[in-house]
Amino acid sequence: MGKTSNTKAFEEAIKNLSQYAPDGGAQLIVPAGKWLTGSFNLTSHFTLFLHKDAVLLASQDEDEWPVLTPLPSYGGARENVVFERSGSLIFASNVTDVIITGDNGTVDGQGAVWWEKFKEKKLKKERPYLIEIMYADQGVTILAPVDVPNTDGINPDSCTNVIIQDCYIVSGDDCIAVKSGLDQYGIKVGMPMKQLIIRRITCISPKSAAIALGSEMSGGIEDVRVEDITAINTESAVRVKTAVGRGGYVKDIFVRRMTLKTMKYVFWMIGSYSSHADKGYDPKALPEITNINYRDIVADNVTIPGKTRRAR
Repeated sequence: MGKTSNTKAFEEAIKNLSQYAPDGGAQLIVPAGKWLTGSFNLTSHFTLFLHKDAVLLASQDEDEWPVLTPLPSYGGARENVVFERSGSLIFASNVTDVIITGDNGTVDGQGAVWWEKFKEKKLKKERPYLIEIMYADQGVTILAPVDVPNTDGINPDSCTNVIIQDCYIVSGDDCIAVKSGLDQYGIKVGMPMKQLIIRRITCISPKSAAIALGSEMSGGIEDVRVEDITAINTESAVRVKTAVGRGGYVKDIFVRRMTLKTMKYVFWMIGSYSSHADKGYDPKALPEITNINYRDIVADNVTIPGKTRRAR
């Protein structure tokens, strides 16, 4: 097991189960074993359940990863480098009532191979995400090497009414990064990330944040509730990342009951996070940051309680 591709089997199973959406939906149970697969899409009113001994293994065959058109809220580039975009291992877009759960099963992205190809400049398209849920309405463990950049744990992007809870995340980047589009593309699409609850999360991220807001926030981020967070050996607890040209806003953020141990910053806000989709961004598009609240924060061995740079 774990050597034969199961991509078509997952695709067919989900397609067949989608017929039950009008009746309340269906559940796909991944049994014990190692299941090699490329990218597959979830459907509405659907539960993906992993048995405690089930392992989803991401295929290392690039042909198993479809090329997607650039997201309209991001444009066709990042940091002025144009990449075709790969589908994510588990992908959902424009869906309602989707659950990914289980009895502590494993989703293994086998990311080391992709990083080697990236470093050797052998990739012609953007590396795939592990789990990507976009434009959606409505007990996870995520482990990534702490010395590898751009390995965000969870990226809720341009969604409404989302709960992220009971997760253990080790990451070389932000454990949870909240997003809503980039520069003029995100402003044009205008789909904010809102009504988000993040609770009961344990995070280890030596080089980044437990909770990041941005930097791709041009569609707006609002009404975020963060509570009962434990962060250990993490650069910052909450980091707001914006830049001239982003536009958008970050507002109505409420954070409480955080337990923090060994970190550089509790709160860090930066207004010069300067990577852009391309040169077409509007330098007059300034992000607005309002109404960020903290309470019941316990921090031990912190270098700087709070820092702002080029933001007010």
